Amino acid sequence: MTETSNAEADGRDEKGFVEAFAPRLIEALRSGYSIADFKTDVVAGFSVAVVSLPLAMALAVASGLSPSAGLSAAIVGGFITSLLGGSSYQIGGPATAFVALVAKTVESHGVQGLLAATIMAGLILLALGYMRFGSYIKYLPHSVPVGFTAGVAVILLASQARDFLGLEIAHEPAGFLPKLEAISGNLGGVHFQSLLLACATLAFVVYQRKRQAWWGGMLTTIAAGAAVAWLLGLDVGTIGSRYGGIPDAALKAAAPGVSLATLLELTPTAIAIATLSAIESLLSAVVADGMTGERHNSNAELVAQGWANVFCGFFGGVSSAGALTRTATNIRAGAKTPLAGISCALFLLLFVSIAAPLAAHIPLPTLAAVLVVIAWDMIDRKAILSIFRRDKEEALLLCVTLLLTVFRDATEGIAVGVSFGSLLFMHRMAEYVEWQIRASQPLTQGTKGPQGAPSAAGRSEGALVYRFEGPLFFGVASTIFDALERISPPPSSYVIDFHMVPFIDGSAAESFLAFAEKAHEQGRRVVVAGAARNVRRKLIANQPSRRIIEFSMDEEPSVAAPQPPTRSAGIPAGQAEQIQLLAPNRE
Repeated sequence: MTETSNAEADGRDEKGFVEAFAPRLIEALRSGYSIADFKTDVVAGFSVAVVSLPLAMALAVASGLSPSAGLSAAIVGGFITSLLGGSSYQIGGPATAFVALVAKTVESHGVQGLLAATIMAGLILLALGYMRFGSYIKYLPHSVPVGFTAGVAVILLASQARDFLGLEIAHEPAGFLPKLEAISGNLGGVHFQSLLLACATLAFVVYQRKRQAWWGGMLTTIAAGAAVAWLLGLDVGTIGSRYGGIPDAALKAAAPGVSLATLLELTPTAIAIATLSAIESLLSAVVADGMTGERHNSNAELVAQGWANVFCGFFGGVSSAGALTRTATNIRAGAKTPLAGISCALFLLLFVSIAAPLAAHIPLPTLAAVLVVIAWDMIDRKAILSIFRRDKEEALLLCVTLLLTVFRDATEGIAVGVSFGSLLFMHRMAEYVEWQIRASQPLTQGTKGPQGAPSAAGRSEGALVYRFEGPLFFGVASTIFDALERISPPPSSYVIDFHMVPFIDGSAAESFLAFAEKAHEQGRRVVVAGAARNVRRKLIANQPSRRIIEFSMDEEPSVAAPQPPTRSAGIPAGQAEQIQLLAPNRE
């Protein structure tokens, strides 16, 4: 693949600014949008709005906020995501991944602090998008999002125990362990009417799924729960009793009032919100691509999420991200373009304007049961079993991410998971590169120098060819070049064959140049053969003097075909055939 094609694949192409960040909506309208497509999008938008209305309220309640915060995010964030985003099917709004982080932020800094952190997160996302960092989502290890999502599901399950059981807890802690302690300490006060209503809601959802009823869905489930509570006169908590319903001020714009010192304290939270929003949104877009065969624009999607969070903060909404559940619903409903997401936001606004008084009667145990179902669906059980069966190290990575997400917070879970995954990758790559080097090590028959270093006895009058295979990076470079320095006696010239080296990082380049400089001081030549353009560029940029190494663009040095690689302790004697004795170089 050429350098140009690589750049295009990573989303770092040479397109102009406007073309690179053009919303998918513009492309859809330019490609022959028809009345039939519009009708399909409107129907899909209505279907997603029916799902989004109760879910947005439930997520806000689970985060310790009023339902209006969730609805504001669903309307404002969803509208901007579809208007400016890089996916034709993405639906934006409040996401389950934010529940624990939002609850913790509200507990520490209040609602105004959350809104300020959401705006700051939006600005961070805008910077990441315009700097074209969106394409790097593909480097996230698969075990990290699987473990993270499962951890969020566990937190969400724990957060619903209070309303599911009807417990009276004056102040429910945001942390997982303190929350469990508070719940266990109040188990004697289980409210049986709330418990029965929640269990009936779960049974109703299971029945809907088993029968695949056309009227199945979260909205009908919540409506049925509210009807049962009203008809039977159940004494259970409702949105109205706890939050006073949905105020008509849900979409009034206002800047959050926080001090500069508070903004500095909120910076880590803003980074965490931006990270979660980016990961959730891009993962959702990737899944949508797999379902539709479309390829989204990652950088445009980050920009859209940035503006969505900025405006959500100003309109009193919770943090926004691309939502996988609603995006999948949008696709299954037959959506064609982002106009389906825009229609969804407008329908939600209509629902809020008309049905706001009715929402006050929604029972909290019913919402808790709905969220329990959502949490259970979030756990990708097939993926977890597959990871545990195929790779113990990947399974450990999944467990680390899950446990840190549950017992610490989502930011640490992702950060440590990615870092641990990177170390695991580098360890595996280091083993691969060393394995290839051992398999093509230039040795004389069975001889070794001091400290186990390869011996070049009888070769000091000529030059030795060393072939490297695989990327050279800091994890392996120092070991390799230290071994070359220990060769005794050293050859008159080193010919380093880089034909099979696709990449070298700055640390490896420095290690190689340090080795070359020592060889140059001893009067020995170092010739680099067959280096790719990017490798030569890296070496030249780090080279203190052009006399230290020489570049040869000749054909690959004629080295005998290497023996099959071996993991045994010894090196086959046949490897001696890989040495090519060159005539002494003439000055």
